[in-house]
Amino acid sequence: MPTLKAMLKRFLTIASGALVGTALAYTAANYASAWGLWPNRELDRSSSYVKQVMELVADNYVDGSKAGYDQLTKSALHGLLESLDPHSEFLEARDFRELEEDMNAEFGGIGVQVEMREGRVVVISPIAGTPGDRAGIQRGDAIMAVDGKRLDKAAMNDVVDHLRGKPRSKVTVQFYRPSTKREFEVTLVREIIKVESVRDVRLLPDGIGYLQLTQFSERTGDEFEAALAKLKSQGMTALVLDLRNNPGGLLDAAVAVAEPFFNRGELIVYTQGRNPKDREEFLAESRRPALAVPIVVLINSGTASAAEIVAGALRDTRKAVIVGERSFGKGSVQSIFQLKNGEGLRLTTARYYTPSGVTIHEKGIEPQVDVVMTPEEDSQLRLQRARSDVSDTKEFTERFGFTPIPDRQLDAAVEVAHGLQAWTRRAVATR
Repeated sequence: MPTLKAMLKRFLTIASGALVGTALAYTAANYASAWGLWPNRELDRSSSYVKQVMELVADNYVDGSKAGYDQLTKSALHGLLESLDPHSEFLEARDFRELEEDMNAEFGGIGVQVEMREGRVVVISPIAGTPGDRAGIQRGDAIMAVDGKRLDKAAMNDVVDHLRGKPRSKVTVQFYRPSTKREFEVTLVREIIKVESVRDVRLLPDGIGYLQLTQFSERTGDEFEAALAKLKSQGMTALVLDLRNNPGGLLDAAVAVAEPFFNRGELIVYTQGRNPKDREEFLAESRRPALAVPIVVLINSGTASAAEIVAGALRDTRKAVIVGERSFGKGSVQSIFQLKNGEGLRLTTARYYTPSGVTIHEKGIEPQVDVVMTPEEDSQLRLQRARSDVSDTKEFTERFGFTPIPDRQLDAAVEVAHGLQAWTRRAVATR
């Protein structure tokens, strides 16, 4: 996806022109329509039809409180965009604001990851070092009320809205803890929650660097560059790049992550819209030589969008070996258009293609080394990776309800990296 800052410059405008003069006869108008000289005639006819239906609903629907023109307009826009594909949507003001926060990778809140489970919003895990973590909130705690308002049947978006707020503002949250079968209340002070894109940067034995990328936001490129510099300073001779369960994000961030492995002028990815002239190529721009170390990329079915761009570019150009499971296959480009009243829309405008012209969309990236995990293993490993700060096995088991399991996919990636290191040493020795 294009960067949000750039995307917000693309305002959705509806052009309308006035017909100058009154000499055009009805017959001439028909000819103009037939010859395509009146390109908005179909739009005018369709919008007039929609207006007619809205008037009928507003005047005759049994519950007038649900038939206001503002409500009907928003419902129509939701239906219009969301009927196109799963990724196009009309964004009401709250959703548009949350999208901005997601792209900036920071927001005011208490720092807990949540999901909907059996009709309740439940904590997956607190983010290390945040108010929620310091308050002792645990995995499995169910959110029952926020500031005294019961949320038993609330949608997850509503609960998240209540938890988020201005930094330094207070929020009182009531939880239910299944292990004790008791409710308890905690008052927290919201902080800026910065979601790091690059996590768990470390050097494994034999000089194999490892890092996990969780998303592609505006800060990802800088974070990734700093992580590579750290690993290189520690003597890295191979790299395992973990893109599992990475849902993607900004296209520019994906290009920034791939760029260190490409020489200046090499094609990383291109997008193609409806018209041939809509093709846009993204080339490496760095003047530094490409990082020449063996690379292994870890992917699974949760690897999507921008993460697939990186994996696809590296595989397509034979710069990396891909290990894991076939990726999600989300290879379409969404442009963000800002509307009035703080609203916006996300519209699919193009598709991604790897350097050799292969589309990712609905196909995904196939690994060269298949290592399939069960859903239970994947869920447990996802939590283990998110809570790498809890290193004591006994403490981890007590807090999260299971004993840490081996990461078979990572183990396989390390073995591949060892093989690539050996092949590289042999190639150098025979020169």
